[in-house]
Amino acid sequence: MGLLALALGGFGIGLTEFVIAGLLPQVSHSLNVSTAAAGWLISGYALTVAVGAIGVTAATAGLPRKPVLVGLVALFVAGNLLCAIAPNYPTMLLGRVVAALCHGTFFGIGSLVARRLVPPERASRAVAMMFAGLTVANVLGVPFGALVGERWGWRATFWAITATGAVALAAIAVLVPGWAGRVSGGATLRVQLRSFRSTQVWLTLTATALGYGGMFGAFSYIAYTFTEVTGFSTTDVAWLLVVYGTGLVVGNIAGGRGADHNRDVTLIVSLVGLAATLTAFGLLASSRPASVILVFLLGAFGFATVPGMITRVTDAAGGVPLAASANVSASNVGNAVGAWLGGVVISAGWGYTGPLFVGAGIVGVGVGVMGWAAWSGRPAGAAGATAPATAPSEDAVARRS
Repeated sequence: MGLLALALGGFGIGLTEFVIAGLLPQVSHSLNVSTAAAGWLISGYALTVAVGAIGVTAATAGLPRKPVLVGLVALFVAGNLLCAIAPNYPTMLLGRVVAALCHGTFFGIGSLVARRLVPPERASRAVAMMFAGLTVANVLGVPFGALVGERWGWRATFWAITATGAVALAAIAVLVPGWAGRVSGGATLRVQLRSFRSTQVWLTLTATALGYGGMFGAFSYIAYTFTEVTGFSTTDVAWLLVVYGTGLVVGNIAGGRGADHNRDVTLIVSLVGLAATLTAFGLLASSRPASVILVFLLGAFGFATVPGMITRVTDAAGGVPLAASANVSASNVGNAVGAWLGGVVISAGWGYTGPLFVGAGIVGVGVGVMGWAAWSGRPAGAAGATAPATAPSEDAVARRS
């Protein structure tokens, strides 16, 4: 039940991240701002996640994790409440920033708590269960926001998300056991920072950024690919995004199971599959049947890496939450850089298939980095060469430091 509570929290946070895309026209009109300014409600959120994941986790180092999780969800509720009642654009943007502050740290600390709720051999599946809320939110977020916003106004959407957060807060407070969130005496910020001396930590973070950068760099412009290259109508884009989101759900589940069996092999196969999918998509984008299949595979291979990357980086770092949060930051940095590169190649005249080929190249580099991480980790017995072992405790890391 504790895992379900964490998944509910992930669902609410995922809704906050994705729902705004379908509400931008209403919000910009209601608050009397330009489309470009309204776009900062998305990019400002992402930048806050990237920075806040490290800053908030560092600020809460050494604190019991269950109260921190409850506090983070309370921050999430406050941010969305601020959005629901926002009288102007600055207040709305502030609400988005406040809500985003909890995002990275929630998934970072929550993934460590989730691992403690199951036997070690099911660690990646536990992380996948927590992230299932995020993937379902990706499927439902945009259509949910558009539907509620169209019927009752965009503020009703944020009231609904606020209520979801309140339920998640209560569920985590009641259902997550306190022992799963205990922190050892060695979990100081100094010790957590020392864990970043590990080459395996940096290789995993780099592979995460490259994998996400390739996928979201292409996905950022996928609506244009569908309408301008494939020939779908704009009304078709919504159900095509649901197909993509369904791929995320499937990939998350499969990736968690695969990582518990053989983590590094699962990560390499997933990245190779993602690079191949992006390449094939670029070559076959004019085909409607192929595009439907490939956008599903894009989500599946892309998110199959998430559970394994989280457990790999935390194992390499000795189980400290700062590493898990850094993984979330790395993914958001990858998103931003990938989307920027996609825009560059479109502006350079490569067309709307350009980001797909660039994404394939970025992920291809990620395959090389992940292969290097797996190869260099095996002689030292690093977790992830085969079935992952239990992460060393934070006290053990402190003693080694």
